[in-house]
Amino acid sequence: MIEILSHSELGRAKEAGALVANILHTLKGRATVGTNLLDIDRWAKSMILEAGAVSCYVDYAPSFGRGPFGHYICTGVNDAVLHGLPTDYNLAEGDLLTLDLAVLKDGIAADSAISFIVGESRPAESVAMIEATERALRAGIEAARTGARIGDLSYAIGSVLSEAGYPVNTEFGGHGIGSTMHQEPHVPNMGRPGRGYKLRPGLLLALEPWVMANTSQLVTDADGWTLRSATGCRTAHSEHTIAITEDGAEILTLPTVAA
Repeated sequence: MIEILSHSELGRAKEAGALVANILHTLKGRATVGTNLLDIDRWAKSMILEAGAVSCYVDYAPSFGRGPFGHYICTGVNDAVLHGLPTDYNLAEGDLLTLDLAVLKDGIAADSAISFIVGESRPAESVAMIEATERALRAGIEAARTGARIGDLSYAIGSVLSEAGYPVNTEFGGHGIGSTMHQEPHVPNMGRPGRGYKLRPGLLLALEPWVMANTSQLVTDADGWTLRSATGCRTAHSEHTIAITEDGAEILTLPTVAA
């Protein structure tokens, strides 16, 4: 299913996007050395419910997971890049943490992910990997305009990641979003320009470049959900929900709270 949102629905999408971004912003500030991943999940739950929103994750049970997910946020540490199930783990100095959050607010979903280093450490390779996913995300957003095709976005994202020296996995990537979290079209993180679905005003997309330092192969954790790098290397993931407009792409998942 591919949804094209009306003007009023786009207004609700902006509210959902701001909520997701503000929650992630708050959680990043709280995620310090010693913070437990289950506390992050509880904080996310509290903020979602206080806002009158609904988690897209708690009851999520796709074919690739051992569902339902049962938590309110994905927390990936170091080699865990996607669908990280929160566990009883205390964050350590220098951990690379990814937080991925999707909520439904007034019938419209928004989805975003951030990766950052915990504590004062700044391991150069980890910082470079995070920055590569952020650059790739910007490139994908810049390519997202009315009349462009999905392949144009995928090519822009993949070019940045490949030029930075990272293998690219196309099994999981970006996606359409609207009244449900995951919709068509699929937006792989590598592709050929001029191919695929043509973008139209009112289309929402979640673009999500993610990489693993030295492999494109994933392994599934014993929890049935968490996807890790096959080599145990570190990973990073950046994601925004955007709306296609006549004037280009509008990023919906930017925080509105003070830094």
